[in-house]
Amino acid sequence: MALDVGPPPHGRRHSFRLALRMARRDISRHRGRSLLIIVLILLPVAGMTGAAALAQSMQETPAERVQYQLGSTQARFRNMHASNAETVQDPVLETAAMTRNFTADPDFTPRNPRDAIPAGYEVLTETHLTLTVRASASRTGASQGGASDVPVMAKAVDALNPAFTGKYTLLDGRPAVADGEILVSPGALERFGIRLGDRLTTADGTFAVVGTLRDATYSDGNPILFLRPGQAAMGSAAVPGNPLGETMYYLVGSKPVTWDQIRDLNRDGIAVLSRAVALDPPVPSGAATGSEAMPAAGYVAGLLIGTLALLEVGLLAGAAFAVGAKRQVRELALLAANGAEAPTVRAVVTAAGLWLGAIAVAAGAVLGAGGAAAVVAVARHLGSVRFPGFHLDMLPTVAAMAMGLLSCFLAAVVPARQVARQAVLGALKSGRAPAVSGPWPARVGALLLVAAVTCLVAGRTLGMTGDLDAIAARTPLVAALLTAGAVLAVAALVLLTGTFVKILTARTAWLPLPLRMAARDSARNRSRTVPAVAAVLAAATLASAAMVLSASQVTEAKRTHMWAAQENQVSLPLETAPVQSPGTAPAPDIDPAAVDAALRRELSTVQWTQVLKGPVLSKCDMQASTGGSSPASNAGADCRQYKLAVPAGHECPATPQGRVLDGQDWRCNGSMSAAGSAGQLPPLVVGGVDELRALLGREPSPAAVDALNSGGMVVSNPVFEKDGRTTLQPYDVRQPVPGPGSAVAYKPLNNKELPAIVEAPDVPVPFYGVIPPETASRLGIHVGNSVLLAQLSAYPEAAEQDRASAALAEVYRIQAMGFYVEPGADRSGSELLWLIVGTSALITLSAAGITTGLALADARADHMTLAGVGAPPRLRKALAGAQSLMTASLGTSLGVAAGVVPAVLLIGATRMFAEPVVPWMPLLALLVAVPLTGSGLAWIFARARLPVSRRSPGT
Repeated sequence: MALDVGPPPHGRRHSFRLALRMARRDISRHRGRSLLIIVLILLPVAGMTGAAALAQSMQETPAERVQYQLGSTQARFRNMHASNAETVQDPVLETAAMTRNFTADPDFTPRNPRDAIPAGYEVLTETHLTLTVRASASRTGASQGGASDVPVMAKAVDALNPAFTGKYTLLDGRPAVADGEILVSPGALERFGIRLGDRLTTADGTFAVVGTLRDATYSDGNPILFLRPGQAAMGSAAVPGNPLGETMYYLVGSKPVTWDQIRDLNRDGIAVLSRAVALDPPVPSGAATGSEAMPAAGYVAGLLIGTLALLEVGLLAGAAFAVGAKRQVRELALLAANGAEAPTVRAVVTAAGLWLGAIAVAAGAVLGAGGAAAVVAVARHLGSVRFPGFHLDMLPTVAAMAMGLLSCFLAAVVPARQVARQAVLGALKSGRAPAVSGPWPARVGALLLVAAVTCLVAGRTLGMTGDLDAIAARTPLVAALLTAGAVLAVAALVLLTGTFVKILTARTAWLPLPLRMAARDSARNRSRTVPAVAAVLAAATLASAAMVLSASQVTEAKRTHMWAAQENQVSLPLETAPVQSPGTAPAPDIDPAAVDAALRRELSTVQWTQVLKGPVLSKCDMQASTGGSSPASNAGADCRQYKLAVPAGHECPATPQGRVLDGQDWRCNGSMSAAGSAGQLPPLVVGGVDELRALLGREPSPAAVDALNSGGMVVSNPVFEKDGRTTLQPYDVRQPVPGPGSAVAYKPLNNKELPAIVEAPDVPVPFYGVIPPETASRLGIHVGNSVLLAQLSAYPEAAEQDRASAALAEVYRIQAMGFYVEPGADRSGSELLWLIVGTSALITLSAAGITTGLALADARADHMTLAGVGAPPRLRKALAGAQSLMTASLGTSLGVAAGVVPAVLLIGATRMFAEPVVPWMPLLALLVAVPLTGSGLAWIFARARLPVSRRSPGT
């Protein structure tokens, strides 16, 4: 009978079961190393799962919107603020309107929502108000005596009606029953320093606070007063056209409001949130589409960050697996000597990766989801509306688990292959038998490096050549190529690390003894050195790429900051708002002296004030020319405003779709540029040197002074000046014309050329320029006081802003007065960058510390040999520090190169920012601080005395 030497039936299955059993036993014997690997894989999986869940939880579902907005009512009627009968609302977010016709219809008269409520419903009202609360100086933080009148949002609503269950919740105290009792939000108690039972003085009377109420649509920290309908003088009627005085009507009943009814109501200018329609939209909701698009973009960014993080921890886990594989090399060799095939030997180590990976990803997903659920629950309990509810998205959760399991499995494959390739006889003779190494890692690394360079060059070429609109369409491909190039570059450098170590340690005779011994040990035990350097390399790659992206983002935020004035300046209006009702007399202009006195009385930081004059609209009847037939100017109305024309050749270069070709082009930047600006400054300032000095924040040049004295114009942006001339264009604000998209533009009435000189401010303050009063009079410009510009020596505190706002409200004779002081560009950007630097350095240092500890554990026998031949403890500690220094230095150097280059190419090719910014000082700090700190910590924590160990078998 012939001898059958073929594999037994189901042999692979039995060998795999054997490998799983041996791996499980090895995991239980080495709990510390196993726990380290589990934690390394668990943390990024938990972070990705939790971040995805929190991002999804920030999106409000239709059911949550119905619950928080309607309670248990059927529908809510409110004004749509439409300009014609063709406007259609969104079925879920009723305040979002859609229309193809933006032209105002003069015959369109919106219907009062109260008159459109169908029969068969009980109606509840909710009126939004603004009440002025008298707060004492001690409560507002004022240093002076007296009190301040602080504007506070209020609602006149029967909040504790059972129909509002889910919308309003009584937190503490009791319901308000008497006319002199009110409910407040928890933020109101904190804002005014009161407790339940205290009395609160408002412009509509004094009320006793008897309870705290939670509004599901506002965070508890917002100060809100809750009155009953008709309780205050303002609670009985709303101010027409004022959103703070809008009354909304809630329908209580069993009959749903249908989409057909809503469409009919939209034609009357009424928006409706219906429970039935929102829960089952008859047409796609734009609000829902937007809420789904934002998480999708977040998933892409999270996937990239998660991939780099898992690459780092995978290499860290690989270092841990390498140490574990070396420790069990003898028993694996015995297994091979008894007939086990190489795949079975490899399977023992890779099975450990599967065991540990499965445990880690399952625990990570549970921890991430549970942490996100806890964050949402705590936020909701504290009254925050940032998270409407907990929404776990399974797609990113499963993706994170798959990536974590794959990372752990791949981390075990490389040491498994090394162990399986060891000679059986050498492994039986010594537990330190070297692995068979060849030129293949270097060759594969070189090929991957070529592939990485190819991907980077291809991505850069596709992102920088061709039409900008076509480049924008290729952005996903460009980003994919550059990201793939970055990952391939890291993989190539990891494979080439052994070659780098061999080259760098070839000439070390001139180094001190600890560094010389560390270099030779690194070259001799590359199976120990390469995983350690690779892990630090991956961490430094992630850190340096994050620093480049962060520095570029901070620079872009400063460049695109919307300046309202110079830093620490405030502009206060001096002209009244345009009259909205025909035949109504305009209110008197504001006295600049009164505004100046009120501001100086409350703020000690006022350095100077300056009245700025310009074309005013206070006497313009906005409804007088609805049909476009009224003249631009007459005895009672002047509706002209002014702008400067852009000369030919000074247009900002853009594609047919409006994309700016070069964000750094001088024609696309500066005051009143295409990027736009916001503020209360008059676009055209009429004045002289004093006004120009105030706008510039410095002394103007002699040329600008001469231009003003000679009747010329000083222009704030060279875009508007050509050959010493500029063109002034008046336009009628009552006669808009359709602009690009849904924008509104104005047709110039005429063109007037003026001699001009450019005096650009240091920051793009929003004004066209300054012309002398004589020139304005000659051009027929109706001039009046526009704003009072005040310069403060420091940005005011919140209490100072409250006092100034209250004092100005008395001057303007209104309940609430906005008080915006220009804070300047984001000054916290540099602090944020250094915070990212510190976090990145900590991550890299942690990787260096973990790998150094694993390397020291693997080199314990070598240190025992040193101790046996008489090496002093300080030499062994110095050797540990030198090994950490060499590992961290090589890893951070390669990682910085692998992170900076792809990040710079990615920013330039995808144009996510105007230009890439390389933070050289933070990168230098990363290169220097991490290796030195890691070396110092290794020297401190390395054990000076080693325990006596018996002689290992086979040595």
